[in-house]
Amino acid sequence: MPWSRITQSHAAHDGDRIITYKEAIGEAIDQAMEYDPRVFAIGLDANDKFGVFGTMLNLTHKERVIGTPISENAMTGVALGAALSGLRPIMIHLRVDFMMVAMDQIVNYVAKWRYMFQGQVKVPLVIRAVIGRGWGSGAQHSGTLQSLFTHIPGLKVMMPSSPYDVKGLFLAAVKDDYPVIFIEHRWLYKNTGHVPKEMYCLPIGKGHIVRQGNRLTVVATSIAVIDTLAACKDNDLDVEVLDPRTLKPLDEELILQSVAKTGRLLVVDYDFPRCGFASEVCALVAEKGFQYLRGPVQRLTFPECSMPASGVLEKAFYPSSARIATRIREILK
Repeated sequence: MPWSRITQSHAAHDGDRIITYKEAIGEAIDQAMEYDPRVFAIGLDANDKFGVFGTMLNLTHKERVIGTPISENAMTGVALGAALSGLRPIMIHLRVDFMMVAMDQIVNYVAKWRYMFQGQVKVPLVIRAVIGRGWGSGAQHSGTLQSLFTHIPGLKVMMPSSPYDVKGLFLAAVKDDYPVIFIEHRWLYKNTGHVPKEMYCLPIGKGHIVRQGNRLTVVATSIAVIDTLAACKDNDLDVEVLDPRTLKPLDEELILQSVAKTGRLLVVDYDFPRCGFASEVCALVAEKGFQYLRGPVQRLTFPECSMPASGVLEKAFYPSSARIATRIREILK
């Protein structure tokens, strides 16, 4: 199918149609399947009655949603084989933690296939990774791990924070001929926003400014964008908030331009600190934008330990909007 005909949009939509984040994902999947018969979904409980946390309910082509055995590595290999054969599979993992079982396929095959054949082979595979805490899920069901996938050459990594972005980027991921890790935080699913009914794609590798400011640049990912915006609004902070939307490829120019204006940088990323995405953005600014800085680059991440099962400790584990506001005030002093 001629995916090149799908409109590429970069500006936020200002229409009247408002839907939830999870509805936007479902609409993107439904429209992709309707538009291109090569698109199908596969994964553990992909066809269960809950519709993958409600993101795949009421699809038109339910016959192209395939539940699989509990064998993540083998099933990811099946999805890869389908992509190499000319189909456009959507591989679903209900928890990003379960993808660890499939790392042989993801790292050694999915990510390397195009490189090993000098770009002559297309790998149009989208791997959905659901992340996020909740009800004391424990360390083995509450991971994020976006930095791990960003580290691997050959993979594109997306983490949209709004309903508009999640639809446009998901369709762009299905359209793309490279493998894409598409990471969704469950706590975003109920958020609402303006989303066009028609199909559209957002450009991969382009972030955007979600809040204008002058004294500090905050680069935030996924649900951290929402928490950062709340921190700035509730405390009237003069902060510029950037949402990269795609961690790889990364919109370096947008980040450097903002830091050139504000002179300061804080990265808020809900993942582990060592060798993380926050560290990567800090390194980028230290290497290419050092002349703009008025103070040291800083990051706000998870602590260096696994997620606790206790609901009280789990809540304390995640940076909150109050903690983000406190860090921002400390920097601005």
